Amino acid sequence: MKTSCAMQASLAVVALWAVMLPIGLHARPVSHGDSETLVGYCIRKAAGGKPWLEKTLWGLRDKEAGWIGAEIRNTNGSHDLGPLQVNTWWVPRIAHQVGRSEPQVRQWLRDDACFNVDVARWIFLSALSETGDYWRAIGIYHSPTPWRQRRYAENVVVHLRRRFGSDIFAAQASQ
Repeated sequence: MKTSCAMQASLAVVALWAVMLPIGLHARPVSHGDSETLVGYCIRKAAGGKPWLEKTLWGLRDKEAGWIGAEIRNTNGSHDLGPLQVNTWWVPRIAHQVGRSEPQVRQWLRDDACFNVDVARWIFLSALSETGDYWRAIGIYHSPTPWRQRRYAENVVVHLRRRFGSDIFAAQASQ
């Protein structure tokens, strides 16, 4: 079963990258005011009409609090890039998948809001496909370490409630 999920995730990522490549090729500088509008557009587009996924991406975005052009150094020497602070640990894997150089992928993650959001979506959905657990997938987005995953997921809850209201989870439970 896990092999099947991993295989499906791999096939999905190949299709996703084919769609994302043109986005990365045409990145343009944006002002801070335009930046939030662009990130919002990218989140809506990446969610594909799925409200739960759009809210999830907003939760990750609000927790990460990055921006277009962000490159934040971590204590382990990696960097978090762009609006959803995708870690550079992912760069070699993404570069291999899209058939582009690591420096090019790193630049797209840092400077192209939609590429950054699409990769964040892929990371989250891959973890969700692998684990079948929404909150664990949220945590995996941040770290492979279980205690860090739990702490991160708890922080995302705070951001989801702040943005969407305290009844966000009650409404989802009734659907």
